[in-house]
Amino acid sequence: MKRIIATALVALVIVASAFAAEIDLGQFPKGRWLDPNWDAVWEFGADGIRILDRDGSVVYDFEGKISGLKVDVGVGEVTLSFACADAERSYVFTKKTTDLGLSMKINPEWTEKDYAVDMELQR
Repeated sequence: MKRIIATALVALVIVASAFAAEIDLGQFPKGRWLDPNWDAVWEFGADGIRILDRDGSVVYDFEGKISGLKVDVGVGEVTLSFACADAERSYVFTKKTTDLGLSMKINPEWTEKDYAVDMELQR
């Protein structure tokens, strides 16, 4: 019985530390891109992903809320995808190597209609 409890505690510590780790965006570009439809600035930084308003105030922080984070590097583009149970959405961001823009596709869990937009890099 003691072994089962000890094993369960070790597994719990490993799982908790995995969730506490920072988001690793790998080779996905860091920066800020504007969604012109919502005046929302998507920020991809060394410490995570956030949505800001035009003044720089945090509207939503994905810290600790992301699952299934995946970065795919292709010949002409880099794709970042993840899900957020808290927001009830999954996200796909595509950055082509030929321009500074970023394409975003959001798939809300409650509807069949996706949201897609091309965003410009903010300076």
